[in-house]
Amino acid sequence: MILVTGANGNLGSATLAALRARGIAATGGSRTPGEGMRRLDFDDPASLDLAGVSALVLVSAGYAEDDQVVRRHAAVLEAAVRHGVGHVVYTSLTGAGDHLGFALAHRATERLVRASGLPWTILRNGLYAELFGGLLMWAGPAGDALESPFGDGALAAVARADLAEAAALVAADPARYDGRVLDLVGTPVTAGQVAGRLGVPHRTIGLGEYRRRLLEEVPGLLPFQPPMLASIATGVRHGFLDGSGPGLTDLLARPARDPLDVAAAAARATRP
Repeated sequence: MILVTGANGNLGSATLAALRARGIAATGGSRTPGEGMRRLDFDDPASLDLAGVSALVLVSAGYAEDDQVVRRHAAVLEAAVRHGVGHVVYTSLTGAGDHLGFALAHRATERLVRASGLPWTILRNGLYAELFGGLLMWAGPAGDALESPFGDGALAAVARADLAEAAALVAADPARYDGRVLDLVGTPVTAGQVAGRLGVPHRTIGLGEYRRRLLEEVPGLLPFQPPMLASIATGVRHGFLDGSGPGLTDLLARPARDPLDVAAAAARATRP
């Protein structure tokens, strides 16, 4: 049986749905499990029951500081070894993102996966088109313009649903992808293109102003999140995340969803 961690999250739930849509036996794991799921609390190693799991889709538990994320992933991998999991599929970060503020936890986890002794596949996922669109900020007296710190830089964004389908395909036939690192990125899009799709102007703000807004005007951010978001902004702005490649379309055996459509829909959903 296939088990998907983080099954109540966006990527985990979509991966689980993609597996079930293919009639593949799969279940989810979560700290707060739904019906038919396993309780998996990464901060409680005793709860990590992976018995009978043929393939584990380890969705990164990235919403924490690096030391906590790596500790959580290490606990899951130790349980996978203990219970004889057949294959680990880890959802990591695109290779172009090594400079990003949250890359270290991904690369450290990749090391742990390789050192586990279990068969493995690493999916280096590009940044979500939904995230890109959601980071654009509505401005102007009537909320009729978009602002961003991205300048003219492009992001090879990818729809979350495509990444979920990719994870499901690998988990369904893991031996085919054993020992492979797959870089899954999309087509480059710019903030200006998203604004154009929505029929509004785009204005660029400086990185300093963006950081100030994160620190002073965005409620509820955890301490690690402002530098994480600022690193995305500067990476896009200066052209470090615009490289595309065939990995995703080759794996899906079809064209990927248009990230411009997905980003525009995400931006539209945040309009006041």
